[in-house]
Amino acid sequence: MLFFKTKKPILKETRNEAQDNVDLQIINKMNQEFAISLDLKETLNTALKIIITRLNAQAANVFLINNKTKKFECIASLNQDHLDEYQLDLKDGVMGRAVDQRKCIRVGNVRKDVREIAEFYFDLDNKTNFTTYSVLCSPLIAANDCIGVIHCLNKKTDEKLFIEDDRKLLELLSTPAALAIRNAKMAQEMVEQNKMQKEVEIVGEIQKSLLSSNKKESFPLAGINIPAKVVSGDFYNFNDLGEGKYGFGVADVSGKGIKSSLLMSKASSLYSCLSKTNFSPGNLLTQLNNEICETISRGMFVTMLIGIYDSNSNELLLANAGHEPPIIMDKENNFSNFEEAGPPLGIIEKTDYKEYKLNFENSSMYIFTDGITEIKNQEGSELGSKGFQNYITKFKDKPNNERLKLIIDNVLGSKYIQKDDLTIVVLDS
Repeated sequence: MLFFKTKKPILKETRNEAQDNVDLQIINKMNQEFAISLDLKETLNTALKIIITRLNAQAANVFLINNKTKKFECIASLNQDHLDEYQLDLKDGVMGRAVDQRKCIRVGNVRKDVREIAEFYFDLDNKTNFTTYSVLCSPLIAANDCIGVIHCLNKKTDEKLFIEDDRKLLELLSTPAALAIRNAKMAQEMVEQNKMQKEVEIVGEIQKSLLSSNKKESFPLAGINIPAKVVSGDFYNFNDLGEGKYGFGVADVSGKGIKSSLLMSKASSLYSCLSKTNFSPGNLLTQLNNEICETISRGMFVTMLIGIYDSNSNELLLANAGHEPPIIMDKENNFSNFEEAGPPLGIIEKTDYKEYKLNFENSSMYIFTDGITEIKNQEGSELGSKGFQNYITKFKDKPNNERLKLIIDNVLGSKYIQKDDLTIVVLDS
């Protein structure tokens, strides 16, 4: 008798070890399959199929926590319909308890559990045309962060009830599942970021195409634009109007980012279109302001300077809408500024902008955005107007397109740190 009594626990242990080995193989299989899957939908479906088969469950689903809405969202489900139509509070049902306690929870019999748990499942069953008897719910914890839960319903036995061993097993299986889901989410976010980055790059390329190209041959105007990021809030354009006349415009949109770049694209497109038929800088600014005021977002505006240069009479027509005063260097290397300006575009509707005539002979005018004068070195000191003028003087004898590149290269090479778009247009008489 003693001999047979000692054999029983040995047989039981052997059977448990065998089952543990099977479960270990399942976990290893999950880890291997998850390691090669960065598709979130595929990862979730794989996880649920493995878990529902091993636990012999009737249904299973994955709820992830939406950190913005602070709700549970069902993003994968097997054998229970319509769950994706509902958002559940983070304190609801066994799911809320599992997240709060950070452990796998088992409700052996929903109808005998506390009232709030039973009522929760009765309500959910009515919405999904399902009958819940028993529940297992394990939190998905990755990098010490709870990202959601795995929720299993009804053991496929006559009693339909999960047992304690099922709870322990789901707790084990949820660990690799949580890591896989986290990795898949991160991969998905990276794909979205890359997609957005590609779209931003396309916007940047479109913006570059709106800028005038410098001429290889001798031409009185040249420009340069170095965006701080992929897209720019600055714009310039110049063209030959014929009969010795040249038109030009330089603009700077308030703020940074996509919103500003879109406004810049609108302003530059309007200018490119309207400047072909309107040769009055003041009237053109008035027309642009009326168009921009109709659709501009609150708090945004555009500074812009427009001019026409007549090389026959050596005269300039200028109109300024709140833009940086351009720097003019005469033949004796003396500097002056054109200070007259009206309000920026997009602030005051029906503004009449004035234009001014200047004598312009043997001189150079530099129209720029504040990115060049407000650029700072490592000590936090701005280049300023005087510093900019020093670079203008240094390279004054170079051809205008080469001159602008040398100015920018030397400023950035002198340990000034670019944080804003750098734009300069030069006009030589």
